[in-house]
Amino acid sequence: MTQEKWGQLRQRLLKTVGQNNYTTWIEPLQFRDLQDGMAIFDVPTNFMGNYVSQNFSDLILHELKSEDDSIRRLSFAVAANSQNRPSAVDTPAAEPVMSAAGRSARSALSAAPLDKRFTFDSFVVGKPNELAHAAAKRVAEGGPVTFNPLFLYGGVGLGKTHLMHAIAWELQTRRPDLNVLYLSAEQFMYRFVQALRDRKMMDFKEMFRSVDVLMVDDVQFIAGKDSTQEEFFHTFNALVDQNKQIIISADRAPGEIKDLEERVKSRLQCGLVVDLHPTDYELRLGILQSKVEQQMATYPDLKVEDGVLEFLAHRISTNVRVLEGALTRLFAFASLVGRKIDMDLTQDCLADVLRASERKITVEEIQRKVSEHYNIRLSDMIGPKRLRAYARPRQVAMYLAKHMTSRSLPEIGRRFGGRDHTTVMHGVRRIEELKQSDGQIAEDLELLRRSLEA
Repeated sequence: MTQEKWGQLRQRLLKTVGQNNYTTWIEPLQFRDLQDGMAIFDVPTNFMGNYVSQNFSDLILHELKSEDDSIRRLSFAVAANSQNRPSAVDTPAAEPVMSAAGRSARSALSAAPLDKRFTFDSFVVGKPNELAHAAAKRVAEGGPVTFNPLFLYGGVGLGKTHLMHAIAWELQTRRPDLNVLYLSAEQFMYRFVQALRDRKMMDFKEMFRSVDVLMVDDVQFIAGKDSTQEEFFHTFNALVDQNKQIIISADRAPGEIKDLEERVKSRLQCGLVVDLHPTDYELRLGILQSKVEQQMATYPDLKVEDGVLEFLAHRISTNVRVLEGALTRLFAFASLVGRKIDMDLTQDCLADVLRASERKITVEEIQRKVSEHYNIRLSDMIGPKRLRAYARPRQVAMYLAKHMTSRSLPEIGRRFGGRDHTTVMHGVRRIEELKQSDGQIAEDLELLRRSLEA
């Protein structure tokens, strides 16, 4: 067996394992010697030697035996001159060595873009987000891993990133000994591509596999990016096997992320998947009241008149960031023009925000979506039939029309076959009752709301 012969065998392996696997795992192998039927290869790191041994040794051995039938085993050893890394046998068990990549990961939290405002203390808890908040608090204790991964998902401005930052801050305080790495999926991909370009995949892999807690924000970003998904999948598996905590956020549930590989979806669903529901009126009002206290520290002479916060909580309903931004603008504007914060100032200052936040969903669109969801004809839902198969979807559509459009009850009734407004009121009340006791109705309402707002 010669170096030249190994070079020829590597080209055969390239065709078998593909370019990515070849560049990452096969190309760095250096054939050293053949002793007593054992082919010895130099590898850059112990991690790489272990990985190649577990995943490619049978294939490499098959190719070697086709050239020399006396080869029966493989051995992978860290080269003595490979970045001065000691081999596993030379490293004292009581004094583990952390590579430069591992040290880089350990210091990554201090370099991560964590917002000081996003802590658990500043997170307003309400019914739509109480489960997500409780799960985040549990993980932030840094105790034994109870669910892995923790997957937080929800629409824009509902608090996913706030909770992710809060977990990172809490872990930094409670468990400074833990190696916590927080980054966006986009940063993960950027580092992966950079490592490929600079031929530093071993450092990349070692860094991500040396963490105690891996936090990845907006994981939907890697959908459709095959190589990044594959590396993420291997990183995920390696950390779960070591019982290391993984925390993921996305804008939708794993099963709803388009172009995400099935094996990645399956892995993401194996822990605790928690939905941050759209905010309700009470939670939005609580958030505004909390933010007013913060603004008063900057503008102690300003006072918010009665009815303003209630008005904003009602009118700006889809995005908490927009809601908070509107309040910030309101205080700044009132301070600059020397006026009190009342309804007149609010409507003058926030005219564009209020226009953009107006509900544009129509009753007809709701009727169409609901009939499709329940697989009934639109004419049957609007028509006079009182069978339960039609009556319940009809009441669901009335409920959504009441809460998602600006139409009055009589107007909604007219669009449901000329029904009286009292019928609409009864239907809305019935669905409100069922929403509390019937999990299927609650789930249907949530799915329909998301579909209509998409």
